[in-house]
Amino acid sequence: MNRLTFRIAAALGVVCCSASSIAARADPSAADAQPRKSSATASQLQRPPAVDRRLDRTAPSSALTSAIRDKRWAFKPPVRTAPPKAKQTGWTRNPIDAFVLAVQQARGIRHSPPADRLTLLRRVTFDLTGLPPRPKEVTAFVSDRSPNAYDAVVDRLLSSPHYGERWARHWLDLARYADSEGFKGDEVRPDAWRYRDYVIRSFNADKPYDRFIREQLAGDEIAPVDPDSRIATAFCRHWADESNVRDVMLRRQDILNDITDTTGASMLGLTIGCARCHDHKYDPISQRDYYSFQAFFAAVQPRDDLSILPAPLEAERLRREQEWLAKTATIRAALVNLEQPYRERLQVEKCHKFPDDVMQAAATHPEHRTPLQWILYRKAEAQIGVTDADVEGEMNHAPTDVRARWTQLRVSLAAFDSLKPATPPCTLGITDIGAEAPKTFLLRAGIYNQYISEVEPGYLAAITDRKPIILASKTSTGRRTALANWIASADNPLTARVFVNRLWQHHFGRGLVSTSSDFGASGERPTDVKLLDWLATEFVRRGWSVKQMQRLIVTSATYQQSSDFTPYSGSRDPINASLWRFPRQRLEGEIIRDAMLAAAGTLNLEVGGPAVMAELPSGVTTRGYWKSPANRAALDRRSIYVFVKRNLRYPLFEAFDFPDTHESCARRSVTTTAIQALLLLNDETTLRVAGAFAERLANECGQDVERQIAKAYMLAFGRPPRYDEARSAVAFIQRQATL
Repeated sequence: MNRLTFRIAAALGVVCCSASSIAARADPSAADAQPRKSSATASQLQRPPAVDRRLDRTAPSSALTSAIRDKRWAFKPPVRTAPPKAKQTGWTRNPIDAFVLAVQQARGIRHSPPADRLTLLRRVTFDLTGLPPRPKEVTAFVSDRSPNAYDAVVDRLLSSPHYGERWARHWLDLARYADSEGFKGDEVRPDAWRYRDYVIRSFNADKPYDRFIREQLAGDEIAPVDPDSRIATAFCRHWADESNVRDVMLRRQDILNDITDTTGASMLGLTIGCARCHDHKYDPISQRDYYSFQAFFAAVQPRDDLSILPAPLEAERLRREQEWLAKTATIRAALVNLEQPYRERLQVEKCHKFPDDVMQAAATHPEHRTPLQWILYRKAEAQIGVTDADVEGEMNHAPTDVRARWTQLRVSLAAFDSLKPATPPCTLGITDIGAEAPKTFLLRAGIYNQYISEVEPGYLAAITDRKPIILASKTSTGRRTALANWIASADNPLTARVFVNRLWQHHFGRGLVSTSSDFGASGERPTDVKLLDWLATEFVRRGWSVKQMQRLIVTSATYQQSSDFTPYSGSRDPINASLWRFPRQRLEGEIIRDAMLAAAGTLNLEVGGPAVMAELPSGVTTRGYWKSPANRAALDRRSIYVFVKRNLRYPLFEAFDFPDTHESCARRSVTTTAIQALLLLNDETTLRVAGAFAERLANECGQDVERQIAKAYMLAFGRPPRYDEARSAVAFIQRQATL
């Protein structure tokens, strides 16, 4: 690779990403971090909680009358309206265009002409796969003048394995996905990536959205033998956590608040978290509603050991485990008796730092623990549990005869190791602590130990008067299944509306409801409620198929318009609310990085697998474990596979507004800063990719500078350079050669 070729890459290869980045997604997340509450008083389990009857709300707030409910457009069922009959013909391609055109004509606005074929191909390819089209794809489409050429491209992109990678990223923002715990410790969650891959698989398979919801809220209850359903429950498990927390009751309440708020915002598009401390100030959601909704999750416990073996293999593993248990029962019983005094002493030492409620839960015999005690014990188990290594350390100081007997038993037990099955591959997720849930209380001002009155699981009174039908099993309460079925019901007025609005947002940069996680009174009203309701009902009619809805959107004439500004329409609709042109958008940091790697020819398109800790710029403090692989191909995997560390966002992504993964993000911020330009010019990773780009040009074009420039433009922009661009590039390279 010569010096001139490298300078071509630096001048054009980096620009390719930067120019591609003049087009992506928008808007800030409105989620607010919730303050942690004061510490709990000790021994909450020894006596019934104190209840302040003066604050007891035994009935829903007066704001929740049916009359008020009927005035909230979002709480009423969608009304399907026939697409308007267009006053002009020849532009509309599907019903979406009829709705859009009716609004434009009512305001005296003219829509824009179609985008040129190259622009349209790049737009839809970035939108559906997050990757730029390859030069041969550009050539084939531009030269194909058949009437179904564009539709064929859309079908190809929707069936691409990279479609799921693109659209999973949007859902992961909502699910506050990360590969680490967050807060001060921010330890690695080694199996979190299985949820990310589950989401990718779900989008690629066009899993019906109602099923997608049910699996994430209650997969372990609905399909307990399905590995994917167990993985799906990590949606609820992605709360940020602190491993060494002492006040477990407080942390449990924070976790319940997180699950409640995230579920409400992501699936219902409601800020129900505003009702945590008092009745919602704007929406007909009472504080009692909030804790009734939260009661569906009262029995949840985190699990990092859920087997993902297929049912037959898991059954065989359990059979072997039972065989091992039966044949070693006598030996293990003798070990338990021998170790018991040492384990008890160790546990007392470990528990003394915890409040009384945790100490009592640990001291209570497992058969007599209440559901809440089990939850507290499990939450603190990593800190108070006594391991075999702990016992072995104690045995070093035991009497000689005791240690000799203990060693003999361990040797006897090891003789059966060949019968013991290997630890299965696992995922993190959630299950219920058992068939019975701890009680849920209405909390004064949201303070976790200030009880007002007990509440039962219930849906939001503003939406339905139905009471949940909950069917418990031997191992689970069944509460989350009841909630999931209600949220995923076609009768729920919010679920389909909220999701089709998110699709619209990610394609057009702004949803029909711009506050995409707030369909309440404090959010924005839809710019076209008839179109939104038509899309919602069409979504359900099409079996909750995400791909079918996206095909409908991207094949519309509305989507295929040019982005060019026209003074006539611009003066009448300066914010483009009626979509008289396609809105320009900026690509996210992840897609910018993928575009750079694709242009350089080094992008690793392997799908799925553990997260990769990509290389960091010199001087970045990792504040914890971060080890990049030596394998260059692994470093150049798609950005969705880059490790997401809550306390250390990857610098390039952070510069381009990667969200804070401690909370759900509905819409990313869009900023323009000097740091972005500097990263795209001087970052070590960018320069490495520029070098690879230069090497590719040299390998494919030799030392012919004009051919290199033409090739660089095709790889970066999907087109040959214009005459003035080619002249400018040659002059730039000649100047650089003299430096």
